[in-house]
Formats: sequence, C-alpha cells, structure tokens
Amino acid sequence: MPSGLIALLDDVAGIVKLTATSLDDVAAAAGKAGTKAAGVVIDDTAVAPRYVMGLTPDRELPIIWKIAKGSLRNKLLFLLPAALLISAVAPWLLPPLLMLGGAFLCYEAAEKLLEAVQGGHDVAKEALETLNSTELENQKVSGAIRTDFILSGEIMAISLGTVASEPIWEQALILVVVAILITAGVYGVVGFIVKMDDIGLHLATRASAMSRAIGRGLVKAMPVLMRILAVVGTAAMLWVGGGLIVHGLHEFHWDAIPGTIHHAAQAAASALPSVGPLVDWTVNAIGGAIVGLIVGGIIVAALHLFKKH
Repeated sequence: MPSGLIALLDDVAGIVKLTATSLDDVAAAAGKAGTKAAGVVIDDTAVAPRYVMGLTPDRELPIIWKIAKGSLRNKLLFLLPAALLISAVAPWLLPPLLMLGGAFLCYEAAEKLLEAVQGGHDVAKEALETLNSTELENQKVSGAIRTDFILSGEIMAISLGTVASEPIWEQALILVVVAILITAGVYGVVGFIVKMDDIGLHLATRASAMSRAIGRGLVKAMPVLMRILAVVGTAAMLWVGGGLIVHGLHEFHWDAIPGTIHHAAQAAASALPSVGPLVDWTVNAIGGAIVGLIVGGIIVAALHLFKKH
C-alpha cells in the first residue's frame, strides 16, 4: 500500500512538473504573440481616448471601464472561439474576414476626414446638443466597442498566427492570456491619458515647486495631446485597415499592391540601414494608409451616392 501511494505521488509530481513546464511555455508564447501584435496595440491605444472627448470628467473612467469590459468580451466570448474554430475548420476564411474588418476601419477614418474637410458639421458637438448624457454615453461606448472589435480581431488573428503549431488547448490559453494582458494594458494607458489633466491639477496644488511645475505642464499638454491622439487615431484606422487589406491581397496572391509596398519599404530601409526597421515599418504603414484612404473613400462615396437615391 505505501509503495502504491509513493507511486501515485510520483505520478502527481510528474503531472505537476509537466503542467508547470506547459504554463511556462504558454507565458513565453503569450509574450511573443503580444509582441507581434504590438503595432495594433499602439493603434488601439491611440484610437480609444477620442471616445471620451466631450464628456464630463466624472464619467471618463466609468466609460473607459465599460469599453474595457466590452473589449474583453469581444476577445474572449466572440473572437477567441471564432478564431479557434476557423483555424481548425476553415482557415481560408480568416483573410477575407480580416479584409472586411479593415474596410470598415477605412470607412470610419474616411468619414471623419470628410467631416473635417467639409467643416461646419461637428458630429461630436451635434451629439452633445441633441442627446442626453445617457444616450451620448451609450453611443460613445457602442462606437468604441465596434471599433475595438476590429482591432481586437487583428490582435487575436496575429497572436493565433504565432502559435498555430501548438496544441489547441495551448492556443486557447495563450490567446486568453494575450487578451487579458493587452486589454488591461491598453485601457490602463487610456485611463491615464484621459485623466492626465486631473492629475496635473492635483499636482499643481502641492507644496513642492517641482510638483506644481509638473502639474501645470500636464494641464497645458493635455489639449495638445488629445489633438495629436485624434489625428493619430484616424491615421491608425487607415494604416491598420489598409494593412489588413494589403495583407489579404497577399494571402490571395494578388501581389501587385503588396509587392510594390514591400519593395518600396525594403529599398527605403536599405538606403537608411541605421534605422532600417523603423523606416521599413513607416513605409509599410504609409502604403497601408494610402490603400486605406482609397478604399475608405470609395465606400464613403458609394454610401453617400446611395443615400441621395
């Protein structure tokens, strides 16, 4: 009997050791997957703050919390099962679905650019005037979660691509870890950005001269930062959306546009080897943004023409 117990404990110890090794592998793979998706994470962080612009300060963090919960729900309840199912059953579906998501981002960005160029039609101001606070908040949250769905879809797709050779249970664990950590990171940073002016006001009342100087600097920087983020957010939708379309074209072996962008990026990186990776990324982003602007412009024009009829 004791020998049987010892054998059982040895088996349990072996299982525990195997589980620990597997969890280490999951953590390492999750880190790699998260790094691969870093560009989209930056885009997500740039886009999100604009959804709390025009709202009262006391509602900023609650709205961000609502969006964060919606983002996590997007990733865990919808995108994770869908990604695993598509990967296992119909991997050919992933590129066209991502291209459709990219087209939606391009449309949103082009619509915003059109409103900015036309002038006199401030949708955010119009919403403030025509909607009550609850309706406005719900509109902002639903819009943010819709956009997040596309960005989260790309994050999950990129992450899945880095671990496609792993067992299905390990893929699921890795994607869960990536989803939780990226959501927490993105919306933690977004929360800090939108409360930066309040932090600055608090520091400006402190006794320390350095604290007051930092506080005043944060308050003055906040409007500039929000304007920059608004521009970066729109640009991000263009280069991410356009990038999805370009990548999809490559997957279907329609390489005229992807090939042109790739060769231009390689040539520019070779000309500036000291900053080659940065130049390569920048040229690819610009190429994606140009494609995104064209696609988004076509969709906006088609929808406006349809509305007229």
